[in-house]
Amino acid sequence: MDESAGAGMRWTRPRRQDMQRRVLAAVSLSYVVVILDTSIVNVALERIAGALATDIASLQWVVNTYILSLASLLLAGGTLADRFGARNIYLAGLAVFTLASAWCGLAGDLGTLIVARVLQGGGAALLLPASLSLIKQAFPEAGERAAAIGMWAGCGGAAMAAGPLAGGVLIHLFDWRSIFLANLPVGLLGLWLTCRIRGERKPLQARRLDPGGQCAAILALAALIAALIEGPVRGWSSLPVLLRMALSIAAGAVFLQLQSGRAQAMLPLSLFRNGAFSGAVLVSMVSALTFYGLVFVLSLYFQQVLAYSPLRTGLAFLPLTALVAAGSMLSNRLAVAYGARRLVIAALACYAIGFLGLLLSLSTATYWLLALPMPAIGFAAGLITPAATAALMATVEPERAGVAAGVLNSARQTGAALGVAIFGALVAAVHPFLAGLHTVLWVSAGVTLAAALAWRRGLQPD
Repeated sequence: MDESAGAGMRWTRPRRQDMQRRVLAAVSLSYVVVILDTSIVNVALERIAGALATDIASLQWVVNTYILSLASLLLAGGTLADRFGARNIYLAGLAVFTLASAWCGLAGDLGTLIVARVLQGGGAALLLPASLSLIKQAFPEAGERAAAIGMWAGCGGAAMAAGPLAGGVLIHLFDWRSIFLANLPVGLLGLWLTCRIRGERKPLQARRLDPGGQCAAILALAALIAALIEGPVRGWSSLPVLLRMALSIAAGAVFLQLQSGRAQAMLPLSLFRNGAFSGAVLVSMVSALTFYGLVFVLSLYFQQVLAYSPLRTGLAFLPLTALVAAGSMLSNRLAVAYGARRLVIAALACYAIGFLGLLLSLSTATYWLLALPMPAIGFAAGLITPAATAALMATVEPERAGVAAGVLNSARQTGAALGVAIFGALVAAVHPFLAGLHTVLWVSAGVTLAAALAWRRGLQPD
């Protein structure tokens, strides 16, 4: 569909609604598999470690290479969606993701699995910003678009809820490879649904790729993650870790310099002049950092400290993950009733309460007491994603929807990668494991309260 067609100005209402349903079905399905592969791997960590003879640092790479590739390439994915059409890039990304999933399932060693996870993340980086761009085109009215984004995010929340349990069931019935091979039928269905969507007649904007900026962004983030993962193993003052930190800082500075001096930057810094845009990016990153980091360390706690099986670990996560979908579904309605500013502040406060509740219950080593604060964390995560996404997408014009979506999702995935790396480093450095987990929870509560304060001071006024 071209822009005028996407806006529904020349279509009959039934035809426009039919196209909207097709778009929403296709993009929601892709978001499900992307989020599944962010969460489903956590319950397989012990089985992967045993099968491939790996340690905690290697397990962090199995989780983080996917997130790192996704975060690093999302900006390029948004640019490609704007340049070559959202539908075309979405199809390409979903095809790459599906093929890479098959390769993950067939991997015979750790190196092959990590390379396949990188390709998985690359495919996801193409399809995620394209999916939001398709929503922006198909739902031109702000109210309809917010509802569609709520449904899209709700599917992601459902995937987050189902991920650990689905992974536990698949591993119980088959083995750890099945968590990747299960993506194949879903990916093929998504490709079929997307082929039924009309493509753009011409690109919305002839945006250019930025190879130099892309390489600098990848280098900055990869070096930082590597330093955080290797720090507890090699020592924070060791030469390799210090060199990686220095490389990350230098590459980040080069990236910002390149972006500030170009008319069509991969990361348009001018977008951050808008308070709603900046606020959405900030809270999305903080939410992903604390949530995904916590899921990683709790997976290790359940499997290594409490000796839970993958299936029991998946069940143990249900109080945390099940409320993500509920929060996503209610977010738009609550934002209309109380305002996005109040809703996000309440969600971040709910996060902090959940982290402090976990801190108190960990000392008992009783699962049911541990489970009591989990719904607060999951519900808060579900509320933030659609509220921040809708607020950000409302600030940009249609021809910049792809790159804006890329910025938001890149911030979210960067936060997830940093959460896994930082929290993994904390539990590896602070002994015993329970003391490291206490440190993680204190850090999580502090970071979320700081984000709430920043939001309240005007990053996202109503």
